[in-house]
Amino acid sequence: MTESVTIALDAMGGDHGPSVVVPAAVAVAKSHSHVSQILVGDQEVLEAALRQHGGSGIDSIRVHHASQTVAMDEPPSQALRLKKDSSMRVAINLVKDGEADAIVSAGNTGALMATARYVLKTLPGIDRPAIITTIPAIGGYTRMLDLGANVDCSAEHLFQFAVMGSVMAEALDNRGTPKVGLLNIGEEEIKGNDQVKQAARILSQSELNYAGYVEGDDIFKGDVDVVVCDGFVGNVALKTSEGVASIIAHYLREEFQRNLLTKLAGLIALPVLRNLRKRIDPRQYNGASLLGLRGIVLKSHGGADAFAFQHAIETAVLEVEKGVPALIDQRLDQMLSERDDK
Repeated sequence: MTESVTIALDAMGGDHGPSVVVPAAVAVAKSHSHVSQILVGDQEVLEAALRQHGGSGIDSIRVHHASQTVAMDEPPSQALRLKKDSSMRVAINLVKDGEADAIVSAGNTGALMATARYVLKTLPGIDRPAIITTIPAIGGYTRMLDLGANVDCSAEHLFQFAVMGSVMAEALDNRGTPKVGLLNIGEEEIKGNDQVKQAARILSQSELNYAGYVEGDDIFKGDVDVVVCDGFVGNVALKTSEGVASIIAHYLREEFQRNLLTKLAGLIALPVLRNLRKRIDPRQYNGASLLGLRGIVLKSHGGADAFAFQHAIETAVLEVEKGVPALIDQRLDQMLSERDDK
C-alpha cells in the first residue's frame, strides 16, 4: 500500500497564483488518492478558487491562511526579513514542522532559495544547494545542475552537485549507475578553467560513474544522465536552449503561413508537428528541485499553466516517495568517508 504524502503549495506565487495552482491541485487530488495538499495563501481567495474549479468538496485539499505574498521582483533579503507570513515562508515552515513532506512554489526563485536555505538548512557536507531540472534529450532526457543558484563555484561544490545529481537520476529514473558529465568548452583535458580541471580530477577519483567532459551540444544527445556545471554557465545554457526552441517555433509558423501552398503543407504536416510539440513540451519537464536542503523544495516556472504546475507537484510526490534528501545524505557521507580513507 502506498504511504500518504502531503505537499504544501505556495498558492499565491508565480505569475498566475491561484488560477493555476488550484486547478493543478484539484487534478492531482483526482488522480492520486494517497496525496494530500495544503494550499497556502489568502484563505478567502483560495476557497473561492476551489469552488470555481470544483475542489471545495475534496477532503485531501485544505487551505492554510497566509497574509502576505512575495512579489516576483522582490529582493530575496527583503522577502526573508519582512515577509515572515508570506505564502512562500509559511509553506516552507510546514515542511520544517513536519506538517508537509515537500513544498512547491512558482514564486520568486531567489526568495525561495534564500528562505528555504534559512528555514530548512543544508544537509551535512553540502555547502550550497543547487537547482536541478530535466532537459529533453535524444532517447529521453538529461538532468542538469546547477541552473542559477550558485554563480561562483569551487571544484568541491561541483563534486557535491555531481553526487546530488547522480542520486537524483538513480532514484527518480531507476538508473543503476548514472553517467555524469562535467560541462566544459571542450573534451580535451587541457580545456577549461582551474575549477573545472580540479573538479574533473576529484570526480575521476570518486566512485561516481564519471564520463568526462561534455560540451554544450552534448546536453541534448543523451549520452550522459547528469550534466554538472556552475550556476552561471547552467543558467545561460538553459535560457539559450529555451531561446533556440522559441525561434525555431517562430520560423516554422512564419514559413507555414507564407502562402496558400505552405498553409496546405502545414495542414498535411500537422500530426507530425503536434507529436513534435508533445515530445519537447517544456510543461512536462516543469519543476526544478532545490537539492541539498533538509527538505524537498520544488520550483515551478513562474509562468507555468495548470498542466505544468501539476507536473511539478507530481515530481515533488515522487521525490518524497523515494526519500531523495536521505539518499543524498547517505551517498555523500559514504563518498567523503572513502576519500578520507585514501
